[in-house]
Amino acid sequence: MSSASAAIPQPGRTKAFLRLVMIEHSVFALPFAYIAALTAMYEWDHNIHWGKLLLVTICMVGLRTFAMAVNRIIDREIDARNPRTAHRELVTGAMSVKHAWTGALIAVVVFLGSAALLNPLCLALAPVAVIPMVVYPYGKRFTNFPQAILGLAQAMGPIGAWIAITGTWSWDAVILGLAVGIWIGGFDLIYACQDVTTDREIGVRSVPARFGIPAAIRGARVCHAVTTALFVWYGLATDAGAFFWLGVLIVAGAFLYEHSIVRPHDLSRLNRAFFQVNGFIGIALFGCALLDLLVRGLTL
Repeated sequence: MSSASAAIPQPGRTKAFLRLVMIEHSVFALPFAYIAALTAMYEWDHNIHWGKLLLVTICMVGLRTFAMAVNRIIDREIDARNPRTAHRELVTGAMSVKHAWTGALIAVVVFLGSAALLNPLCLALAPVAVIPMVVYPYGKRFTNFPQAILGLAQAMGPIGAWIAITGTWSWDAVILGLAVGIWIGGFDLIYACQDVTTDREIGVRSVPARFGIPAAIRGARVCHAVTTALFVWYGLATDAGAFFWLGVLIVAGAFLYEHSIVRPHDLSRLNRAFFQVNGFIGIALFGCALLDLLVRGLTL
């Protein structure tokens, strides 16, 4: 009876941790890591290496899980003072700080272990990838531009995925990484707009809190225009075919739609822009890029 009782809380803690790190949001960055990895495989030997792709997936999910857990741990006092985030697990007590740290440490060990199984350069650079994940949550305490740190952290995904396959540095992957980082930084500018009043009251720093919502929206538009240009540059650099360019057109259309439904004085559809449109962007471009690579000769 006592052993059964001891086992009961485990699933609850696991579910709470998965909610804490919002595991489903991996959809934002993971497709771009796949684009980089599959393009590297195409240029290497035209074959999909499923084992390496699995390790890339584990690395991405492990690092992102660590980053989200650390973010929630560091921000728990700020979250408690914001009505929008006061329901989060570390605030309500659904998850203890100790268990959150345990999950974070397991995630980073999984990340480092997967990197070690890929190649020496991946292992050497893996600790570097961890740094901005820890710095980002502190960014809102010392800079008005924490989205720049977030963008840097997200940019490493495609770069790391390419290195995972080839064991070498790639400037093509840097272009894609910058596109992803600026894209995510841009939509985080929009997302931060909903917390302007609270952020100003409690001293959290951000672009919308410092410069206002209209400036943040304009900044997001510039970011997404630059993102589109970088996708074009990446396509040219990798000699992409028609299906990839179709994907770029779809992404450009999604950006236009996103900015048509989110305006400085109307944030009522902000969650649709953040969760639905941005999730669609990653999946759509990945689908088109994969189809393009298969048509050009990538073998399953």
